[in-house]
Amino acid sequence: MHAPVLVIGGSRGIGHRLSERLIGGGASLITVGRSPEAPFASQPHIRCDVVQEDLPLDQLPDQLAGLVYCPGSIDLAPLRGLKADQFRAALELNVVGAFRCVQACAERLRGGSVVLFSTVAVQRGMPFHTGVAAAKGAVEGLTRALAAELAPKVRVNCIAPGLTRTPLADRLLNTPDKEAAAGKRHPLGRIGEPDDVAAMAQFLLGSEAGWITGQVIGVDGGMSAI
Repeated sequence: MHAPVLVIGGSRGIGHRLSERLIGGGASLITVGRSPEAPFASQPHIRCDVVQEDLPLDQLPDQLAGLVYCPGSIDLAPLRGLKADQFRAALELNVVGAFRCVQACAERLRGGSVVLFSTVAVQRGMPFHTGVAAAKGAVEGLTRALAAELAPKVRVNCIAPGLTRTPLADRLLNTPDKEAAAGKRHPLGRIGEPDDVAAMAQFLLGSEAGWITGQVIGVDGGMSAI
């Protein structure tokens, strides 16, 4: 029996689509989230708020094939309106939670792969993104530091998506005009779909990406490079 992939936050959006792809490919999962309800009846689920609580290691197997940390935020605010507590909350959710999960599971990831998530807004400065860009910039630094420390046994990579059609982005895409305008900002002329990002995450978890680590990979319709 293959070791499972631990998916933190797989109940919706990119994490949910990734989980569907992994299950479809024959992988086993353990999902972790704040809700007590399992997103997939066929796969075990652990209720845990990883920002506030320690992972219950006694509920995890001795070996994991991978770890994916999906929780994130898109809380946009002008600098003058951004509160220090909001800034700290972005750091806690996006980077401290990721750090805590990888630290807890590192010994179980023998030969495994870690996938974290950033945003195109780190490499391309955008107004009103102070909190999320700072937090995700820290995720990129965490990715490279962990990749160096955990090599050669564990690979650690990060995906930096552009605007993607997920529940987090609903208020940015809730009219046809907003979606059209957002699509035009990307060289490929559209916003991202969860499957665009999930496909890259699935690749990075697999053996075909066995010589890739320490990378921050843009899946952003060309926005960061063109």
